[in-house]
Amino acid sequence: MHTYYNYSDSQLRITVTKGAETLGYLVIDSIMNGHSYGGVRLMPKIDEKEIAILARAMTLKFGFLGLPHGGAKAGVIGDPEAPPEERLARLKVFGQAISPLLANRVYIPATDMGTYNADILYMVKSAGMHVKKREFTVERSGYYTALTVFAGIKQAARHVGIDMPDCRIAIEGFGKVGSALATILHNAKARIAAISTSRGAIYNPEGLDVIRLTRLASEAGSRAVDIYENAEHIGLPSLFELPVDILCPCALTNTINTENAERISARIISPGANNPVSPEAEPVLHRRGIISLPYFMTNCGGTLGGTMEFASVKKNKIEEFIDIHIGGRITKLLEDAAGKG
Repeated sequence: MHTYYNYSDSQLRITVTKGAETLGYLVIDSIMNGHSYGGVRLMPKIDEKEIAILARAMTLKFGFLGLPHGGAKAGVIGDPEAPPEERLARLKVFGQAISPLLANRVYIPATDMGTYNADILYMVKSAGMHVKKREFTVERSGYYTALTVFAGIKQAARHVGIDMPDCRIAIEGFGKVGSALATILHNAKARIAAISTSRGAIYNPEGLDVIRLTRLASEAGSRAVDIYENAEHIGLPSLFELPVDILCPCALTNTINTENAERISARIISPGANNPVSPEAEPVLHRRGIISLPYFMTNCGGTLGGTMEFASVKKNKIEEFIDIHIGGRITKLLEDAAGKG
């Protein structure tokens, strides 16, 4: 096992290898008070560039929220739906490789795509790190992120004059964030017309059965789209071009890019993912009059809610805070942007 350190674009970038195999990456974008924070994702395809983008996203998110934390992100290459022993073995090796940074709390990890509290707890303990009693106990990160995505949807829809029951919405990704968002939108009487997982997408303009989909996802993971009936099975790229009002990318980076930006039909994009819109696609969306909300505003809920939950704030108070304060800041942004064209 080898750990390689290099500095690039003012970031500390770390690559962990085992023989010829790359196990994963850690990128520290900024440090405050000696620490940086960011999740560990476990996915089959990860590269250093993506992790570097995600680490920068954490810095922006903490800056937007006014939290005194540095930004970082880690990625371990592996199958999130593999047997537990296989997943934990990869996380253990990765944790041991970055143990000096964990031990000194230069890097403080959290859950992300493909990982759970038990995974991160196992990883840091395997690296010899002492764990405080209340660490790695936040359970609702995906739900809180979905709340800020919903705040973006609600305020942007109001801004353009769309009532929630009239909305058709497509959600890319049906993991911790996407599935929670679908439930929130279902309760708000919006119509979920399409969702996707890593195996493909499904579409029904009349609306998908969110309750059934959520149950299937809990039972079968990404295969939920294969099992679900009463919907058209479409390729992943097609989801972005569907005739919907609102598009919510809740999966990977740069999935909205120059290849599909001209064909997006949605009037509003409210992201749950980090950096889902490539820099080159942003002016295309602007020219076409599509409202694309900044991802570090709409997906900051996991960071904000987790911090508040750790401080013993009750769930209903966190929900109320997000609705009023994040919703209010998004409204102000939309008004300022409209005023400046």
